Amino acid sequence: MINEIVIAGFGGQGVLSMGKILAYSGLMEDKEVCWLPSYGPEQRGGTANVTVIVSDERISSPVLNTYDVVVVLNQQSLDKFESKVKPGGILMYDTYGIHKKPTRTDIKIYPIDATEKSIEMKNSKTFNMIVLGSMLKALKKTLPERHWHLIPLNEEALKEGGNLIKE
Repeated sequence: MINEIVIAGFGGQGVLSMGKILAYSGLMEDKEVCWLPSYGPEQRGGTANVTVIVSDERISSPVLNTYDVVVVLNQQSLDKFESKVKPGGILMYDTYGIHKKPTRTDIKIYPIDATEKSIEMKNSKTFNMIVLGSMLKALKKTLPERHWHLIPLNEEALKEGGNLIKE
């Protein structure tokens, strides 16, 4: 099993943090993992993306031209990465600010209203966790059926891990 994922958006949206969480999740399951961030000199407002590869076998290179899962959080990222989803792969995008929707018919496309939900929750800092939660659900679509039984356990582990942090 190998999952090749890219998450792309503006700096400040939690792109690199989401990638780190995915990578650490893979490490905790004793998988081979690669986390490759890419961002400009701007800390907030510039474009950023992160490639995450999780595999049962050694990873030969972190540099990819196509991905199993692409998560985009702005129009610029959608324009850049829509064509890089492998046929049969998944494209997820936050609907806020997207004026030109994806058009491919050979992939699964999931629009998510993460910005709207974070506004509804009255905290924009929840945005990346909303996106990550959506990704967990979408992963069921990419995992072989024999691994589906592990998804609820991993979701529960995510919640329990959060409970371990004490102020």
